[in-house]
Amino acid sequence: MRKRKKTKHLFSKVITFIVLLVFIIPVLWLIWTSMRPNIEINTRPPVWVSKNLNFDSYLALLGFEVKHEGFGFGENVPFGKYFRNSIISALGSTFFALIIGTLAAFAFSRFNFKGRNGIFLSLMLARAIPGIALSLPLLVLFTRLGLSDRVYGLIIAYTAMNVPFTAWLMSGFIGEIPQELSEAALIDGCSRWSSFIKIELPLVGPGLAASGIFAFLTSWNEFAIASVITRTTASKTFPVGLFDFTAEFVSDWRGMCAMSVLMLIPAVIFVILVQRQLVRGLTLGAIKG
Repeated sequence: MRKRKKTKHLFSKVITFIVLLVFIIPVLWLIWTSMRPNIEINTRPPVWVSKNLNFDSYLALLGFEVKHEGFGFGENVPFGKYFRNSIISALGSTFFALIIGTLAAFAFSRFNFKGRNGIFLSLMLARAIPGIALSLPLLVLFTRLGLSDRVYGLIIAYTAMNVPFTAWLMSGFIGEIPQELSEAALIDGCSRWSSFIKIELPLVGPGLAASGIFAFLTSWNEFAIASVITRTTASKTFPVGLFDFTAEFVSDWRGMCAMSVLMLIPAVIFVILVQRQLVRGLTLGAIKG
């Protein structure tokens, strides 16, 4: 029995390693390509081992003057503006989605009111609408309201897009908290609001982390809506900027890969910062399911 358990354990480790390798190889190839000369990238048969690795593409994107072969792109790509717009829109929409979604989840979990199930179902169905189907109506609406080509317009759109999932996920966590805790707080003199803030909200920290990371990544990687309602670098985000970059510098694979790698870094940092709470939240969610 021990040998069988060890064999199963070893087999599961090998399978996990293979799966992780399949996912990580494209990322490693992306990083490696971003540091190789274009002449090696376009060579056939491909050059597997490069001796001329450098960080010129990253330096060019960050605004430093460098000399490298191929198409120049450093000063032509407003990397800083793309980064600023993406950070503001992703963090802003995540913040507001967590507030609105958590309050909605609290209402759905704690109060019985007419049409509750229908409203909740409609909220979930709204999330199923693809972004490309919403892009044109949003463009017409935002143009009339003066929100097109504005970062705060993206925040509004992304918040509306993330609220349904946040409300659905948080309702499961809030529903697992015994109502006796809030009732005891009410008996001790707390209001409904202070009971929620002081008693229930601290207990759903893992759920907030899980909801926050999904909302952030959804906003950070969103392309369909941003590509329509943003027109200039004043509001364009990383995905739209990367698309423009590929359209303008078709042969500069190194620059495109470098920009993709830089786009990954904030998302990785955000996941690392909330890693513990995220794992706890996903684990609790799995147990509840």
